Amino acid sequence: MRNDKKQRCVLTSVIESEMNILKRHIHVLKTLKENQPMGIIKLSELTNYPQHMVRYSLRILEQDGLIEPSPQGAITTDEVSKTMDLLRKILGEISKTTDELIKTL
Repeated sequence: MRNDKKQRCVLTSVIESEMNILKRHIHVLKTLKENQPMGIIKLSELTNYPQHMVRYSLRILEQDGLIEPSPQGAITTDEVSKTMDLLRKILGEISKTTDELIKTL
């Protein structure tokens, strides 16, 4: 019997969900950086994420000091480059851990 649905594993479901959210936040941030200033509707159109998801991502990015509001729409702050470098480092460490786990299976 053929199963077209993506197979799920309870052990990894939280990690998968959080990685998808992180992916969305980064996509929204990069799109904003390349096209700033911009509002929710335009960001939603460019990223193909629903407006409510873009709104949530913007809220998280603002809380992290990566964006700020302006009269024309959201803009990025000087913290973006440092945070991107930090994300590369952390994701590299996660990747190494993932590789180690795969080897143990």
